[in-house]
Amino acid sequence: MTEPSLSPLRRGVALFALAFGGFGIGVTEFATMGLLPDIAGELIPGFEQAPDRVIAQAGVLITVYALGVVVGAPTFAVLAARMSQTRLAFWLLGLFIVGTVASACMPTFGSLALFRFVAALPHGAYFGVASLLAARIMGPGKRGRGIALALSGLTIANVVGVPLATWMGQLLGWRSAYVLVAVIFATTLLLSMLALPRYPGNPERSPLRELSALRNPRIWVMIAVGSVGFGGFFAVYSYIAEVTTRETGLSPAMVPWVLACLGVGMTIGNLIGGWATDRDPRRTVTWGFIGFIIVLVLYTQLAWHPVGLFACGFMLGVTSSMLIPSIQSRLIRISDEAALLGAAVNHAAFNIGNSLGAWLGGIVIAGGFGYLAPGWVGAALAVVGLGLVAVSNTVERRDKARGLNTVGISVVE
Repeated sequence: MTEPSLSPLRRGVALFALAFGGFGIGVTEFATMGLLPDIAGELIPGFEQAPDRVIAQAGVLITVYALGVVVGAPTFAVLAARMSQTRLAFWLLGLFIVGTVASACMPTFGSLALFRFVAALPHGAYFGVASLLAARIMGPGKRGRGIALALSGLTIANVVGVPLATWMGQLLGWRSAYVLVAVIFATTLLLSMLALPRYPGNPERSPLRELSALRNPRIWVMIAVGSVGFGGFFAVYSYIAEVTTRETGLSPAMVPWVLACLGVGMTIGNLIGGWATDRDPRRTVTWGFIGFIIVLVLYTQLAWHPVGLFACGFMLGVTSSMLIPSIQSRLIRISDEAALLGAAVNHAAFNIGNSLGAWLGGIVIAGGFGYLAPGWVGAALAVVGLGLVAVSNTVERRDKARGLNTVGISVVE
């Protein structure tokens, strides 16, 4: 299929729009973590009497968002098998706007949790289709960099958007953070409609054909890598606001700065991961996990001190984000023709990790082990993730030795 010719300006705006959508997703997902104390204080009774218990209960918002991603990612990828990737991006952005505006308006914790689930449904599918669109726009041989570009908005959100939304939420009320996110998604939709090339759908595709990719056991191994291994990041990140104020003794005003420091690390790690993935994805994911485990252990020992918190937060961002392009690239590759499904389930896997990490982190906090204890939970999950990477590498080497196809993926529909 001949790709449409784009002017440099339109190509730049199209790539920016794809990344800006990821920026909005990063803000809506991670700002909630930084604002958990504010949300809990308004919507859950008993915060003053038992803050640990109530904050752990508020962590359900993180869990239900993650579950929404898990449900929505494969569902949209399968149902939209024949749809134009461009048109799918438009619909997903529209659903983001609806779910986020509703989140800002909900009067009770239960109704807020419901619409956080709704707002999460397009998350995985958007990153999946944005990665494929970015790769098509950038050209052949740049899949890792295309994925990294689509994800760059997510990481930059942690430098600028999440601290800004957290600061707004503390100053104007947590609902203002969701209003900001809705504006970001509306702007993304407008830019996307103006600049994204109109790639046609493929009438020969079908939901059943898309689902057939899931018969490949190598896909399930990599889903487990993202689900378990990346859960270590969320075990720590979900409660970083409480670590900042309750363990390190800093004021709530420092929470956005801690988040920004972590976001800088994520941005750098994402760029390194995209570059390294185009050269050696297996080595990238293996060494990424090793570094990730080391940083998580250091976090449990050093994050009680302000310097240790900032240093570990930065390195946590670097090592965790190095993993994302390499894991997603491998899932796309082994999904063969079901590229959208492979790209989407990657983010479903990460959000299973989100749910798992937040849940286990909440358990150890509620059990009285302190706010640094989730770092040990994260390290344990990352060790399991590294073991699963070793399993994946072993299976791939075995398949190559048997002469089975382990590559062969095209980003065209």
